[in-house]
Amino acid sequence: MERQLIEKWLKEEDRFNLIGWDFSCVAGRWVTENIPWNYGKIIKSTLKDTDILLDMGTGGGEFLLTLMHPYEKTYVTEAYLPNVELCKNKLAPLGIVVAQTFDDNKLPFDNEYFDIIINRHESFELSEVSRTLKPGGYFITQQVGADNLFELRTTLNGEEPLQDFKHGVKSYADGLSQLGFQIIMENEIKLPSKFFDVGAVIFYAKACEWEVPNFSVETHLDKLWEIQQEINRKGYFQGTENRFLLVARKAA
Repeated sequence: MERQLIEKWLKEEDRFNLIGWDFSCVAGRWVTENIPWNYGKIIKSTLKDTDILLDMGTGGGEFLLTLMHPYEKTYVTEAYLPNVELCKNKLAPLGIVVAQTFDDNKLPFDNEYFDIIINRHESFELSEVSRTLKPGGYFITQQVGADNLFELRTTLNGEEPLQDFKHGVKSYADGLSQLGFQIIMENEIKLPSKFFDVGAVIFYAKACEWEVPNFSVETHLDKLWEIQQEINRKGYFQGTENRFLLVARKAA
């Protein structure tokens, strides 16, 4: 039985292929309570058809396309090479401008170019957001908080994760305020999250490699067994997801 499980986990690892930002293969296997705000609705309540929009770290443009913003007024950045190629094949033919980025401190755009910049779960540099945003423009971001899946990361890494106190809603809100932004909305939430099988944990560890460095089934086999034992006892491995939302307007 143990050998069969290990072989199954190895197959899960071999099959891993994240193109874009599509987690549908773990739907129902990794379940988190709904976030109390609606990121898309918040953007749509602010976004006008005449606005020039930037979506930072668009993945494969999956979320962006749901906004149905005029393509000729839409720009995206992406750093992960497979996603860059996906965007060039999927978004560029629509008229969306695709820019590969290498450094958060140097966005390839002119000063005060965008009416609205959105960012979901992508890194950013506040000074560059401010530089490229027009006066009166909006910055809307939803981020994965520093405490995200603390319990799972502690188990997999074998030690308590270092906490990034700079990566939090208060730190960014303070930074934007110092740059002359008005904070329109800020919120942070912690939500129960359940992994119902180890394969979903493997997907998480491979997809978020910065959170579980040098992960593989073989190197982390003893940790995966710890998780499997908890799933055997409770039916799931319990974690806590951390998200925060920030909406800010640059001074006109």
